Amino acid sequence: MANTSSAKKKTKVIKAKTAINRKRLGKYKRAITEMENAIKSGDKTRAAKLFDNFQSKLMKVSKKGSIKRQTVSRKISRTAKKLASMK
Repeated sequence: MANTSSAKKKTKVIKAKTAINRKRLGKYKRAITEMENAIKSGDKTRAAKLFDNFQSKLMKVSKKGSIKRQTVSRKISRTAKKLASMK
């Protein structure tokens, strides 16, 4: 339990930031799942349309610092590779 008034205020800030980060991570995970499902379905045109949106969502999350930029770049790169190898 927080003892000082500043510590009590800090717990409020932490709760708010945690809620925001959880929303961002949810968007990140949802985008990845959506893209993977599109690739698994084998519909290249749908997957190609989703890719721009997918890339945008991931970069927005990394820009805010919820996830490292390198991680997002790696995910985008691997997804692009899968998309290119589709028939």
